[in-house]
Amino acid sequence: MGDFKQLEVWKIAKDLAVYIYTLTKQNDFNKDFGLRDQIRKAAISISSNISEGDESGTNKMCVRYLHIAKGSNAEIQTQTIIANEIGYISNKEKDYILLQCEIISKKLFNLIKYRSHTPNHKPQT
Repeated sequence: MGDFKQLEVWKIAKDLAVYIYTLTKQNDFNKDFGLRDQIRKAAISISSNISEGDESGTNKMCVRYLHIAKGSNAEIQTQTIIANEIGYISNKEKDYILLQCEIISKKLFNLIKYRSHTPNHKPQT
């Protein structure tokens, strides 16, 4: 286990959460409490589960939390597409979020693979 703040995937996920919070403060998105709150919760869940997993003490527990983070990442993708289709966010904003989600998904996959096959010690990712 290591210092989660050093994990690149945690940094990207945290930055995405900040971006989503900023984006959802605007216009009609801010008034749609259901979708706004759901995408915010999913965004926070990614970096939170990465950090919780990293501090959990074992790779087995860490992998469990990383899978939860992957699920939240998928939620954001769906909610982003919906937000775009109903006019809350632009195509540019949608594309940025989906790209970040793709990067996060790949990094989580690699971290899960690494943690699944490594004795308990600090990761290299």
